[in-house]
Amino acid sequence: MKIIVDAMGGDNAPMSNVKGALDAVRDFGVEVTLVGRGEDILKCLEELGEKDLPAGLEIAHASEVVEMCDNPATAFREKKNSSLTVGLTLLKEGKGDAYVSAGSTGALLSAATLLVKRVRGIRRAAMCPVVPTAKGGALLIDCGATAECTPEYLLQFAFMGSYYAERVLKRPEPRVGLLNIGAEPSKGTDLQRETYVLLKKAGDEGRINFIGNVEAKEAVLGQADVIVTDGYAGNIFLKTMEGAGSFMAGEMKKMFKKNLLTKLAALMVSGGIRSFKKLMDSREVGGTALVGISRPVIKAHGSSDDYAIRNAIRQARDFAASGIIDDIVENIEHMRLPRTVKAGESGEEIRQDS
Repeated sequence: MKIIVDAMGGDNAPMSNVKGALDAVRDFGVEVTLVGRGEDILKCLEELGEKDLPAGLEIAHASEVVEMCDNPATAFREKKNSSLTVGLTLLKEGKGDAYVSAGSTGALLSAATLLVKRVRGIRRAAMCPVVPTAKGGALLIDCGATAECTPEYLLQFAFMGSYYAERVLKRPEPRVGLLNIGAEPSKGTDLQRETYVLLKKAGDEGRINFIGNVEAKEAVLGQADVIVTDGYAGNIFLKTMEGAGSFMAGEMKKMFKKNLLTKLAALMVSGGIRSFKKLMDSREVGGTALVGISRPVIKAHGSSDDYAIRNAIRQARDFAASGIIDDIVENIEHMRLPRTVKAGESGEEIRQDS
C-alpha cells in the first residue's frame, strides 16, 4: 500500500514528516511518497543518516508550500505546484491509496472537496477525530468542517461515522448517539429534533445502532461509540475536552511535585499516570479522518511530531484498507432525503432525488 504524505505541511515540517514517514515504512511495511521540495527532503534524510533514498520511499517534487496565511479556499489553485495540490492530484489519479497532511485544515478540506471530490450524493465531508472516553475512545463527527448543518448532513455523518467505527475502530454494531442537551427526543433546537427522527428511522430499519440523544457528560463517560453533531458544537466539545485534559494533567503534576511524600506517591502510581497520558495523547491516533471524500484523506495536527506523523500514516493505511468508502457508495440511497422542487404551470410540488 502506498501513502502520499505532504512533506511540507505542519509546524515541524519537513523533518518531522520525513522521519515519521521513514519510521512508518519500517514499522508498517507501507510505501510512502513524500511530496515537497526535493532538496529539503533529501537534506532531512541525510541528517537522519540516510545517504541514499531508502527502499519504500519516493519523492514527488513540489516547489511551493501552502502557508497558514494563504486563503484556504483558493490556495491550492493559486499554488498549483504546492505539496498540497500535487499530493492530492496524485491521490485523485490513483497513484497512492491515501493522503496525509499536517498543513492548513481549511486548505486541505477545500482542495480535497474540489480536487478529489466528495462521494456522489454526500452533501458535506466531515472531520471525525477519535476522542478519549472512559471506555477507550469515541468517534466525534463533525468537529468543525461544517459549522451550520441540516438534518440530512447529520444523517449522513451518522452513517459514515458508524462505518468508520466498525471497520477502523473495530467496534461491532457501534452505538450512535446524537449530541444534545438532554436525552429526551424533544430536547434541542429544530436541528436536533428533526435529526432525531431521521436517526431513529435509520435505527428502526437496522441500518445503524442509534441509541438516542447523548449529553456531553455521558459522551465522555463512553455512552456512545459515535457522537454525531454539527461542526460548531463538535468543535466546542473537542476543544473543551482538550482544555480539560491539559488542566487535569497540570493539576496532577503540581499535586505530585508538592513534597517528598507526594513524589514517592507519584512513583508508586507511575504506570497509571503513563496510561492516562497515553489515553489523552492525540499523537497516538495520529490524525483526523476526512470522511465523505472519494479517497482516504487524513488531517494530522499542525504541531505533529514524527511520532504523530508515523501514526497518521498507520491510520491512513487502515482507512484505505477498511472498505468504508465502498460502504458509503453502496448505501447512499439510505442517506439522502428527497428533494422538493416546483414545476409546471400550476406550481405543483414534485419531489425528486438530486
